[in-house]
Amino acid sequence: MLVTLKDILADAEERKYGVGLFNMLNLEMARGIIEAAEETRSPLILGVAEVHLPSIPFEYAQHVMMKIAKESSVPVCLHFDHGTDYGKILTAIRGGFTSVMYDGSALPYEENIANTREISKVAHALGVSVEAELGHVGGAEGGADDGHEEMYTKVEQVNDFIDRADIDALAVAIGTAHGVYKTKPKLDIGRLAEIYAVSKKPLVLHGGSGLSDDDFRNTIANGIRKINICTEMCIAEYKAYAEAYANKESYEKSLILAKDAVKDVVIGKMKLFNSAGKA
Repeated sequence: MLVTLKDILADAEERKYGVGLFNMLNLEMARGIIEAAEETRSPLILGVAEVHLPSIPFEYAQHVMMKIAKESSVPVCLHFDHGTDYGKILTAIRGGFTSVMYDGSALPYEENIANTREISKVAHALGVSVEAELGHVGGAEGGADDGHEEMYTKVEQVNDFIDRADIDALAVAIGTAHGVYKTKPKLDIGRLAEIYAVSKKPLVLHGGSGLSDDDFRNTIANGIRKINICTEMCIAEYKAYAEAYANKESYEKSLILAKDAVKDVVIGKMKLFNSAGKA
């Protein structure tokens, strides 16, 4: 069943659990993700990121994701992640996605607000949720350097940004980074707790792959309601293909093994985030 991000996160906030955003890059990932959600009875945020579009054309992703959402017995939000191109974001909105993220985090504060507000006007008129980022999570989607404290979310800007950008969810920078971590991440949980105490909207954590179970529990306990996972699934799928090749499995069997590897990662996260059984 297709729902908005706003709907999913409202329940997550009410019952104090986290919901995973799982980005898909191919059919095996998509199948593993939805099978995990159905098996655990978890709400799902299924995403594709703008940076991944060279690997999976948007039209293909859209058809696969829409079929999954409409036929699923659990709530599914279709999310366009880390959009920076206005045209691509509009394409996602017109294509039936129920949530978009405008990522203006690398821009000056006022420009980030102005650009996000323009996206929000269009999206909200069509019933689509909007996520935006305040501060700047380390690296780029797909991997790079860890975050630096000067780029962390400033508590005093939180509600000014939420109000003026007119968003439904706020991605915060507290020490996470996209991709594979070069060193063990050190999260500023105190800053997160301060943000949660004042924020008018649900909070989002990017750069989830590579965090410890305790990191996840601490962030959820301090207000995180949406958690982005991508790299960990990609690594699991890649390893499954490599092992299948080394074991001289058929190509057809390798596809099933890759799908199951992604499914195992997602089931583990849904149980850890406590979204299992919430659908």
